[in-house]
Amino acid sequence: MEWKGRRASTNVEDRRGMSAKGVIGGGIGTIVILLLYLLLGGNPADIVNQSQLNTGKTSTYQETPEEKEMAEFAAVVLAETEDTWTQLFRQQGLTYLYPTLVLFSGSVQSACGVAGSSTGPFYCSGDQKIYLDLSFFSDMEKQLQASGDFAQAYVIAHEVGHHVQNQLGVLEQVNAMRSQVSQTQFNDLSVRLELQADYYAGVWAHYANRMQLLEPGDLEEAMNAASAVGDDRIQKRSQGYVVPDSFTHGTSQQRQRWFYKGYQSGSMTGGDTFSARYL
Repeated sequence: MEWKGRRASTNVEDRRGMSAKGVIGGGIGTIVILLLYLLLGGNPADIVNQSQLNTGKTSTYQETPEEKEMAEFAAVVLAETEDTWTQLFRQQGLTYLYPTLVLFSGSVQSACGVAGSSTGPFYCSGDQKIYLDLSFFSDMEKQLQASGDFAQAYVIAHEVGHHVQNQLGVLEQVNAMRSQVSQTQFNDLSVRLELQADYYAGVWAHYANRMQLLEPGDLEEAMNAASAVGDDRIQKRSQGYVVPDSFTHGTSQQRQRWFYKGYQSGSMTGGDTFSARYL
């Protein structure tokens, strides 16, 4: 991706070197591949324990040159999403409110609770912030063979997609259904939520391409990343078999398809995964 020399977002909060102490629920931190399974999730409230927290500076964070470049890259990608979604919302007569990207290391406190690096990148609707430990990109490359800067851009754009859903009221509607449907039915809603965020990531990639920011191989990097985090691929690798009713993010094929659909259309209105008969 052609990104150097472009505007970097100022909506970045650097909490690296800070720690958030609390009880993490759900067994987070036990198996790397299960942690990666949470990649690109919409709401970490399902996996964090919102107990009393103690957040404070633990050490002076010393970033490597590679981390410095990744942080700068993330800020530029965020800026590009700001420009794209501001324009698209304006076309709908709406105002796009920017999310904040929080960089952290180790663990972090959000309005949704405490999460560790192993949670993966996540969006918290409670404070409208995206949380990212940059070490995740290394884990993604090593564990899932999803490498490249545009694979990283896809991750950020997907989380921004959840912010778009929050702005449009979709997250609230889905969360309201949690107590009204069975777990299997809610899993299906979760899949549709994630696939819509993939679609929105593709919409952003469409405009990044129109701005001539994509380099040869970038689209393939994003498609590979989308495939790498499919429920079927993750479950097959972690436990040797798949349980479709337990899917919460979509299959590799579905994630690729909805990202590419957004990439082709560049339209906000083409991503109604909730009405789609076939995903």
